[in-house]
Parts: sequence; structure tokens; C-alpha cells
Amino acid sequence: MTTPISGTSTQTTGTTATGAAKTTGNPLTGLDSQAFLKLLVAQLRYQDPSSPTDATAFMTQTATLTQVEKLTALADSQSSLLTSTVSAQASALVGKAVSYKTKVDGETLTGTVSAATFGASPTVRIGNADVPLSLVTGQRTV
Repeated sequence: MTTPISGTSTQTTGTTATGAAKTTGNPLTGLDSQAFLKLLVAQLRYQDPSSPTDATAFMTQTATLTQVEKLTALADSQSSLLTSTVSAQASALVGKAVSYKTKVDGETLTGTVSAATFGASPTVRIGNADVPLSLVTGQRTV
């Protein structure tokens, strides 16, 4: 029986007709740099001494780890930039007349934005309603 590497998990959702447990989720989606390093150390520890792994392969794996870490950092900064941009768009609408669609029936209404919230899904306050920025369809001239 193997022990999962910390940072990964699978969930048992029941048993099959044969009595074996079935799992959901992809255990590889939880791998991070720590898990990668643990796998690399395990590979070094348990390699065949009569046929050691080529050093070039380890350099390739280390370079891949670095690339993954940099891409993860880039994705995080892009997400932060997007959040800042949509928050700025929401705040720029304060005091402006806008048209927007309602969630319920898709009817187009108009109103003046009196406040805005910030974050990944900003909203604007129009009258008594908090309207997601994604439902604002345009800015109207007064």
C-alpha cells in the first residue's frame, strides 16, 4: 500500500459492485514544488545502483520545476492584475448613468451608479440593487 504525498488527496465516494473503493479527483492536480522535490528525492534514493539515472535527466526535471513555478507566479500576478482592472472599471462608473440587464428576466434597465465593490467579481450599486459588473451593458450620457 502506498501513502499519498502530502498536498495530494483522493476522495472515496463509495464502493463498486466488487467491493473495491472508487475514488474521484485527479491526484496529480495537487502536485506542487514540494511534491515534485519529494518525488525527485525518492527517485534518487530508490534508483538502481548498477544503472544510475543520467544527470541530464535530473537537470531537465529541475528546469521543468523552475518553469512550472515561474508560470504559476505569472498566472497569480495576471489574476491580480485582472482583479485590479475590473475593480478600477467598477469604481470609474460611480456617479455615471448606466444601462444593465437584470438577472431574472434579462430586461434592460438604466440607473445611476452610487457605489462599487471591489474584488474578483465587482458589483455596482444602482438604486437598491447590487448589480454585477458583468451585467452592465453600457454607459449612458445624461
